[in-house]
This record gives sequence, C-alpha cells and structure tokens, in this order.
Amino acid sequence: MRVLSSFLRVVWLGVGLSAGFYVLAHASEQPTAAPASVAPPSSPAPSGTAPLRIDSLRQLTFEGRRSGEGYFSTDGRRMVFQSERETSNPFYQIYLMELATGRTTRVSPGVGKTTCAWIHPSGDRVMFASTHEDPEAVGDQKREIEFRAAGEKRRYSWDYDPDFDLYATPLAGGPATRLTRERGYDAEGSYSPDGSKIAFASNRHAYVEPLTAEQKERFERDPSSAMEIYIMNADGSGVRRLTSVDGYDGGPFFSPDGERVTWRRFSIDGSMAEIYTMNIDGTDVQQLTQLGVMSWAPFYHPSGDYLIFQTNRHGFDNFELYAVAADPSESSGPVRVTDLAGFDGLAVFAPAAWVIARTAPVEISDRALPDYYATADWSEGAKLRPLMDHQRKKKPVKPRARPVYKARRPRPPAPRAGPPEVRRRVRP
Repeated sequence: MRVLSSFLRVVWLGVGLSAGFYVLAHASEQPTAAPASVAPPSSPAPSGTAPLRIDSLRQLTFEGRRSGEGYFSTDGRRMVFQSERETSNPFYQIYLMELATGRTTRVSPGVGKTTCAWIHPSGDRVMFASTHEDPEAVGDQKREIEFRAAGEKRRYSWDYDPDFDLYATPLAGGPATRLTRERGYDAEGSYSPDGSKIAFASNRHAYVEPLTAEQKERFERDPSSAMEIYIMNADGSGVRRLTSVDGYDGGPFFSPDGERVTWRRFSIDGSMAEIYTMNIDGTDVQQLTQLGVMSWAPFYHPSGDYLIFQTNRHGFDNFELYAVAADPSESSGPVRVTDLAGFDGLAVFAPAAWVIARTAPVEISDRALPDYYATADWSEGAKLRPLMDHQRKKKPVKPRARPVYKARRPRPPAPRAGPPEVRRRVRP
C-alpha cells in the first residue's frame, strides 16, 4: 500500500458563518450517534469507527452568492471553482485561485452558464462546460436577474441545459476551444492523470436515438434521467459511450493510475444514488456502496486504495463524508469521516490537499448547496487509513489440517536374555 505523503489537505464546500471557501487545519476524533431511523436495517452504521470532527477553519473565498466544485491543479498550488459573483451574470462562472496569495481571476467568457471546471495536468489550460455560444445566453441572464429582483425564490435544482458544451481555454490567453458540439447537456468533465483523455457526462443520445414511451415521458420531465458516462480524447475526438442504464450516471473521475473511472449512479426515480467504478473501456463495473440513500460525488485518494464520497444516510439534509475501499473485496463497508450539521460534500484530494464542500442549514426552498470551500491537513497515518484498515475484510484463515501419520509397523518384542549370541535388539 503506497503512501504518497504524511499529510493531505482537504477542501470542502458549504454555507456557514459567511459564504466562501474555507481551510481546515486538522481533524480530531469525536463520536456522534446518528438517528437510528435513517440508516436502513440492512446497512447499519459502521461500528468501532468514530467520525472525525474537522476544525481550525480557514476561509478561502468571501465573494459572491455561492461557489461550488473546487478542484486542485496537479502541483496543488491553484484551485479552479465556479461561483456566482458578477452583477451582470447571475449564473456560475469559472475562476482560478492562486492558493498562496488568494489572487482570483475569471477564466470563463463571462456570458451564459458554466460548470464543472478542471485544470489540465500540464497546468496550461482549464476545461469547463459552458452555454456562452447559445444565442439565448444573454436573454437567460436578464430573465434570471429580473426574477431574483422581484423577490422570487425557487427550490435549488440543477439546470441540464442542452446548450452546455465542453471547452478548453488556455491560461496564457486566447479564445476557448470548443470540444463538443452535439445537442444535449455535455458537462461534468475531468482529465485523465496524463491529460490525454476526458471523462464526462451527457444525455446527447436522448436527442438522437429512439426512446420508449416511458423513457420519453421521463426525459421530458427530467433530462438528467438520460445522463450517461462518456470518454474521449483531450482534443474532443474519439468519443465513446461507457454506460447504458436508465437513470442518471454522472460525475466521472479517473483513478490515479488512469485505468478506472468512478461515478455516481442514481435510481430511475432519482431518490437514491450509489458509488461505482469501472475500467475506462466500460468493463468490470463494480458497485462500492449499497446504502440505499443518496450517496454521490466520489473521488479517488492519490494512492488509489480508497475513495471519499458524501451521503445523507444520517438525515435528508445532513450530508456527511464517508470513505470506502476501491476494491470491494477488501472492504466490509464505508467508514464515516465527518460529523457536522448541514452539507459536507464534493470532497476532492490533491497532492497536498483535500477539499470538502460545507453548508449550514438554510431554507430548503432556497437552498444553495456549495457556498464556501475549506481545506484541511489530513494526517494519513493517524486518521483515515486506520479507519479503512479497521473495516478491511479479514481473509478467513483456513484451519490447519491435522497431520496424517503413516501407520508404523509394530516393533517386535526384545529377545529375552540368553546366550550372548542372541542377546541383541531388533529394530524394525
């Protein structure tokens, strides 16, 4: 089992004292009982593993209505994230932060909606999804600004706009390169560790392939129901579809060795989600969780030994971070990492950091999921790895077979005392 560093930093998203990204210094153990009615009887909360209380918060962002989905550069010096912070555009735009100084610059065009950014491993460009080439982009902005100015509120839900496409913009300057052009929602992209491939999610097939009456009715009501996982070359060529299951499949991320992809798979009705992995050719699909609740946003640890994800097994609005072994044959189930009120999620590891999304309770009708990011130093030797080892399945020890001894020939009796010539021992 390879240990990359003695400490990892974690970043997460949330709404707390004020909106923004936060940094945490360390985690300490603090057991807390969970409501017994939340975890299904068939999936009891892990025993013998105390959740970790994250403290020593350091805020990273202070600006804007909300922020979300922060991902580190390969060298751990920068973070790319999405944020609503410009008066002329009420939707997310993509920003790049220098973690040492906090200097933040917008890298997306500033028009339309954007989401799901990722820094190329070379550090020379950023990929993201955007609708800025949609002729109605500016009109959508204006209508949303007027809606909010009128004091209207709507329940938070993600917009699977069919005009979302993937783009890559050079950080040295210049126009963004469009990577996808098909009708449908193309987003949730991430680069492979070597930068040669992109995994992403899309419902493009539902716009061109025949659907059953049931699938069509479901898609018209919820476009996310047709989301599938795709993979392509970094320049947008060689697109291949990896999944073909009714219901949402999305949020793909590569394993550290680039050989596998992890993602979340929702039930057809969208009420539950579980964590999966597969080879990058779509084979060897493995289900890592069976919690029967909403478990999503998985991300590999740099060692590749386990993943971190979020789940609401402790309450509908109480998302907590859990970890699970990457090899289901080596794990007896997920282990709890955080124990904080509200939303802890969208956690990602980096070479020197991990990121968590945090939210505090707000009105459900106007829930802003990720509103700030926090990072925490993660003592790998003293924190998560022992939890994983505690839950690791012990291979059954085969009972040692009793030795089989060959029957020995009976020893003949010693001759009685007699003349010297017959006074001897006979050995078999």
